[in-house]
Amino acid sequence: MKQWQWVLLAMILALIAGAAINSTCVVSTDPMEFNEAGNSLIFIFDYIGTLFMNLLKMVIVPLVFTSIVVGIAGLSKTDGFARLGLKTVGYYALTSLIAILIGLTVVNIFKPGLVNGRPNEAIQQQMEANAEEYRGSVSGKLQGQEGGLSAVRDLFLRMVPQNVFEAFGANNKMLALIFISLLTGVGLIFISEEGRSAVVGFFQGLNELSLLITNWVMCLAPIGVFGLVAETTAQTGLPIVLLLGKYFLVVIAALLIHLLVVMPILLKTLGGVSPLKHFFAMRNALLTAFSTASSSASLPVTMRGLREGAGVSNRVTSFILPLGATVNMDGTALYECVAVIFAAQVLGFEMALTTQFTVVMLALLTSIGVAGVPSASLVAITIIVYNVGIPNAEVVIGLLLAVDRPIDMVRTAVNVFSDSCGAIVVANSEGETLFVEKTGA
Repeated sequence: MKQWQWVLLAMILALIAGAAINSTCVVSTDPMEFNEAGNSLIFIFDYIGTLFMNLLKMVIVPLVFTSIVVGIAGLSKTDGFARLGLKTVGYYALTSLIAILIGLTVVNIFKPGLVNGRPNEAIQQQMEANAEEYRGSVSGKLQGQEGGLSAVRDLFLRMVPQNVFEAFGANNKMLALIFISLLTGVGLIFISEEGRSAVVGFFQGLNELSLLITNWVMCLAPIGVFGLVAETTAQTGLPIVLLLGKYFLVVIAALLIHLLVVMPILLKTLGGVSPLKHFFAMRNALLTAFSTASSSASLPVTMRGLREGAGVSNRVTSFILPLGATVNMDGTALYECVAVIFAAQVLGFEMALTTQFTVVMLALLTSIGVAGVPSASLVAITIIVYNVGIPNAEVVIGLLLAVDRPIDMVRTAVNVFSDSCGAIVVANSEGETLFVEKTGA
C-alpha cells in the first residue's frame, strides 16, 4: 500500500474506534463525560495526535524560511516579483469572495436555523438550558486576545516583528516569518556574488534537509492521523450533532460545492490542468489537512505534493503556499458567513439585504485579517456579529463550538486545496511547464 492509502485506512479505523468509544464509554451527555476506560483511550489518542502535530510544526519554520529565501535569491533579479504578488493577492480575493457567496446562497436557501419559517425551538431550548456554559466556552476561547477585535487593523503590525528572532519563535508567527524571508531573499540579490553564493548554498542545503525530515515525519502519518481523528470522533457527541444536523449538513454541502465544483473549474480554465490529476497529486496534503485541521501543519506536505506531484517550481510554491496558509482561508470565510446567518435565524434576527452584504464584506476582511491569531474563526465570527448587531449571539456561537472540530477538518482541507490551486494558476500564468497533464494537450 502507498502512503496515502495507509493514511486513509488509518482515518477509517479511527472513525470506527472513536464512534465505538462515544457509544460505549459516555456516562453523561450534558456535559459529555466518559468513564475511566474512555478517558484513558482519549488521552492516548490525544497524546499520539499532539506528538504528530508537533513533529509537523517542527519543520515549518526551517522549511518555509529556506524555501522562500532560496526561491527568491535564485532569481538574481527582482523583475516579476511584484507581478507574482499581484496575481497571488488577486486569486486569494477572488476565491474567498466566491466561497462566501456560496455560503450565503446555501444558508439562505436551506435556512438551517428555522423550522417552518420560525426559529428552531429545540435549539433555543438547548441554548437557554446551557447559556452560561456556552458564554463561558466562548470567553475561554477568546481569553488573552485583547486585540482580537482589532485584528484586521493590526495585520501589518503582526507582519513586522520587533525582533527578527520573534519570527522563528515557538508560536509560528507565519506573517512575520514570511516578511523576514522575503526581506532576506531580496537582500541576497543585491549583495556580492561571493557572499550570495555562500549564503544561498547554506540555505539550499538546509532546505534539502528540511524536506528530508518532512519525508521522515510523514512516515508516521498513519499513526498520527489515527490519534487525531479517533479523539475528535470520540468527543463529538451524537445528540448535539443530531440537534445541529441541518446546520452541519449545510456547512459541509457549501464547502463541498466550493471544493468539487468551483476549484476544478478554476483549475481547468485558469490553470490549464486536469482537476483529477491535481486531486491525486494533493491526496496526501488533503488527508493531512483534514486530520490535523491545520493549514500551517499541513504546509510541508502541501509543498512536497505541488513540487513532486504537479511540478510547480520552488519559486512559486515557496511564495504562494506560506502566504496562502496564513491569509487565504476560503473554507473559513465560507464558514463564518454561514455561522453568522445561522445565528441570526435561530435568534429571530431579521437580516436585510444590506446587512447581509455587510456580513459578506466583513467575512472577506476578517478571513484575511485575523488569520494567524488563536481561534481565528471564532474571533472573526465575533467581529461580524458585533458589527451587524445580533444580540446574544455568543450563546449560539458557544453551541456551535460543539460541532466545530469536524467542520474545521473539512474547511481546512478546502483552505489547503485552494492554496494549491492558486499555485497551479499562478505557475501556469508564469509559463511554467507542469507535470500535471495540460488540458487539451
